[in-house]
Amino acid sequence: MASVRKLDRHQARTAYAFIAPTMLLFLVFTVIPVFMALYLSFTNYDVLSRKDWVGFENYRRLLDDELLWVTFKNVFLYAVVFVPFNIIISLALGILMNRAWRGIKLFRTLNYLPTLTSSVAAATVWIWLLHPEFGLVNGLLSYVGITGPAWVAQTETAMLSIIMVTLWQSVGSNMIIYLAGLQGVPDYLYESAKLDGATKIDCFRFITWPQLRPTTFLVSTLSIIGALQLFDQAFVLTQGGPANVTKTPVYLIYQQGFNQLQMGYASAQAFVLAVAILIFSVINMRITKAEESVI
Repeated sequence: MASVRKLDRHQARTAYAFIAPTMLLFLVFTVIPVFMALYLSFTNYDVLSRKDWVGFENYRRLLDDELLWVTFKNVFLYAVVFVPFNIIISLALGILMNRAWRGIKLFRTLNYLPTLTSSVAAATVWIWLLHPEFGLVNGLLSYVGITGPAWVAQTETAMLSIIMVTLWQSVGSNMIIYLAGLQGVPDYLYESAKLDGATKIDCFRFITWPQLRPTTFLVSTLSIIGALQLFDQAFVLTQGGPANVTKTPVYLIYQQGFNQLQMGYASAQAFVLAVAILIFSVINMRITKAEESVI
C-alpha cells in the first residue's frame, strides 16, 4: 500500500512538472494582464504620466460615448449576416466533402488553405481583388455587363466586403469541424431511415441536423466571439471607414489605447466588450439547450 501511494505521489509530481510551464505562461500572459487591465479601467492612465484612481468615471463616460455604441451596432449587423452564413456555408462544404470521391482529400485541403493564411496578408490581397478599377472582382462582373462598386470605399458595400473576406477565411476551419461531426454520426441511423422510406431531406432533418447540434453550438459560439472581436480585416481593408460604418469595438479600443494613449478608458471599453461576449455566448448556449429539450 505504501509503495502504491509513493507511486501516486511521484506521478502527481511528474504531472505538475509537465503542466507547470504552461500554467506559468498562462498566469504571466493572461491572468496577470487581465487583472492589470481591470485595475487600469478605474484609472486615468495615459502611459506618459502618473495614473490616478478615478473610480467608475471611465464606465460613466462609456454611457455618453456615441462612437462606442456605433461600433457595437456595426459589429451586431456584421454578426447577424456573418454567423448564419458561416454556419450554412461550412455545413454545406462539410456535407459535400464527406464523400468517398477520388481526390476528395485535395479538395478538403484547398478549402482549408485560406484558414492558414494570415488575416492581414489575406486582407491585403483582397484590397487588390476589390479595387474598383483594376480589381479581379469588378473585372469579372464587367464580363457580364455589371459595373462593380468601390467595394471598400462606399458605405453601402464596405461592411459587405469585410463579411466576404472573413467568410472566405473562416469557413474552411468550420468545415473541418462539421466534417468531424458528420463522420461521427452512426451509419445505422441512415440505414434504418432508408428502410423506412426516408428521403435525403428527411435524413438531414431528423438525423444529421439533430446529431450536429453540439457541433453547431461550437461553431456558432466561435463565430459570435470572432465577430465581436473583429479587427484585422477592418483595420487593413477600410481603417474603420467610410464614415465609421466598419469601425468595431476592438478597433476603437486600439485607437483609444495606442493612438490617443487613453489606456484607462480603453481598458474600460475592453471589459464592456468582454461582458458583451459573455452575454451573447450565454444566450447562444441557452437557445441551443432549449432546442435540444424540444427534440
